[in-house]
Amino acid sequence: MPQSCAAWGCTNRRTIENRSRGITFHRREGFSASESSVLCSEHFKPEDFDRTGQIVRIRDGAKPSIFSFPPHLQRVGKKIKFMPQTAEADHSYALSASPAGLKTRLCEALARVESLEHELRNVKDRERRAKKTVRDLLEDLKGKNLINEDLKERLGFYSGKMKITSFYRFFFYLFILMGRALSS
Repeated sequence: MPQSCAAWGCTNRRTIENRSRGITFHRREGFSASESSVLCSEHFKPEDFDRTGQIVRIRDGAKPSIFSFPPHLQRVGKKIKFMPQTAEADHSYALSASPAGLKTRLCEALARVESLEHELRNVKDRERRAKKTVRDLLEDLKGKNLINEDLKERLGFYSGKMKITSFYRFFFYLFILMGRALSS
C-alpha cells in the first residue's frame, strides 16, 4: 500500500520520483495516527535532520513546524510588548533594587567561587601526584643506573617552577632516554 504524508493538505507520496527530489518520509516517536502514517521531510527544518550517514534521520526532540494551513486554520500570534530595560540592568556589577534578586546573585556567585576552589584543589592534587610519580620514577632510574645526577638536574625536575607544558616535555625526554637505555 503506497504511503502518503499524514500532514493536512500535503500530497507527497512515497514514490521514487519524490525520493529523487530529496523528499524523505519519517515516523516520529510517540506519533501514532495509524500504523503506517508518516510525515515527509518538507514539514521539518533543515537543522532537524541528522545526515551524517547514509540514512537521513530526524534528531531527537525535533518537531514538525512547516505546514501550509489555510488562513482560517492558522494560529493568530500574540503581539509581543517590548519593555524598556532599566538602567540598573545595564551592567553586571550594578546592584538590583530587590533584596531577593541581590540574594540570588550572591548565592550564584558564591556557588561559582566554591566550584572553582574545588576545581583548583583537584588540579593541585593531580599535579602533586604526578610530580611524586615522576620523582619516584627518577629515583628508580637512578637506582638502576639508567640516569645520573647531572641528567636529572638538566631535566629540571627540582627547579620548583615546573609548568604543565614543561612537565609533559619532561615525560617525553624521559621516555626517549628510557628507550635508549633499554635498547643498549
